[in-house]
Amino acid sequence: MLVKNTISSEDLETIKKCKASMENIGWAIKGVNIVGNSLETGARFIPEKALNILQKSTEKILLGLLKANLLTISKNKQLKEPSSITYKAIVIGSGTVGGFFGSTTGIGTAIFASEMTITTKYILRSIMDIARSQGEDIYSLEGQMQCMEVFAIGGKSKDDDGLDTSYYVARAALSSTLKNLTSASLQAAIKTAANSSVVFGSSALNKFISQIAARFSVLISEKFMAQAVPIAGALGGGSMNFIFINHFQKMATSHFTLRRLERKYGEDAVRKAYSKI
Repeated sequence: MLVKNTISSEDLETIKKCKASMENIGWAIKGVNIVGNSLETGARFIPEKALNILQKSTEKILLGLLKANLLTISKNKQLKEPSSITYKAIVIGSGTVGGFFGSTTGIGTAIFASEMTITTKYILRSIMDIARSQGEDIYSLEGQMQCMEVFAIGGKSKDDDGLDTSYYVARAALSSTLKNLTSASLQAAIKTAANSSVVFGSSALNKFISQIAARFSVLISEKFMAQAVPIAGALGGGSMNFIFINHFQKMATSHFTLRRLERKYGEDAVRKAYSKI
């Protein structure tokens, strides 16, 4: 593929906007952290069983979604055409229902886990729609991996100081996990996945998902704490899901716009331009 050597002034401005979007995650998603952190003291009263379910559920959800998409692609089937408006309505509605009972009650915890499965599924479909609009091949392994990576953008792991993290550093860390994944090993992984409810027959894919889940689960944990109060959590659940889907749509738009420019100018050129801004 022929790539241009000099980035146009228009595309440099686009890179600038993408970086601003990536590094300034906005007051709304930061607000989720503030709410979650303000309830940190109360978190010690949340049943340990509930927290364990939450932590395991995040990774299971992501593994399940990736498995379903790769199985669909391997059978030469078409993925469903996403609808941003419809998915926003579903995500907000599921958050409202999930918050009604309170996330820390027995039934509330179970409903919260189900709600997050639905929410994550439709956020991913929205991400895929954005990827497609920027020329990404969502029917390739790389395309699917890039869609999953969006869940780690603007997130943080337990060792991070804040939500604003280096975009290209995060990408490099995730891509290094998959560098030894061959086409043959991928097919073997998909075959294993067809007979397993959660895991792939590939340590690379499982590690990749674990890394993403480690960051994504922090936001989910804070949402969980913020929905701890029954009934009042219904309004909060719907509102936070709206914040969630808007945040990840914003991250996806910047991510896949940068990848489109990387295909045009080369990754190294775009990365250097990004770092100089």
